[in-house]
Amino acid sequence: MVTFVYPGSFDPVTNGHMDIINRASKICDRLIVLVSVNLSKNYVFSLEERVELLKLAIGKRDNVEVMSHTGLLVDFMHKVNAKTIIKGLRAVSDFESEMQMALLNRNLDNEIDTLFMMTSLNNSFLSSSAVRELARYGGKIDDLVPPEIADIIIRKLKK
Repeated sequence: MVTFVYPGSFDPVTNGHMDIINRASKICDRLIVLVSVNLSKNYVFSLEERVELLKLAIGKRDNVEVMSHTGLLVDFMHKVNAKTIIKGLRAVSDFESEMQMALLNRNLDNEIDTLFMMTSLNNSFLSSSAVRELARYGGKIDDLVPPEIADIIIRKLKK
């Protein structure tokens, strides 16, 4: 069984993330969407909230599951017997930082590969931070996040 892991903060999940989830789930047997904890980040949504928002957005799919992890991604990869990390890219600037992480992970375990997927053109401008900013000030986010979670995000963030 081929297992891919798609790690991220997902603070909150956006349609850009969903695009990568939808496409990646078609090219593997099992896709784990991994809500990661980065100790250098301050999150708006708690770990539990981010996991729940992802579960609501993804719905019931046979080959996609949501998990969370604190610690090294490579350790999680070993735990679930996965060899491929999925990373979404919006622009060249994303590639620079993601390539460094891919090389670091490869240095820790040379059997782990990172597969980069370009986001769809209509999501290339989209980020979780942009969604949070719009929601805080009452902006329309309906076209930027899955419909199942738009109201939850607005209620949490609207000033």
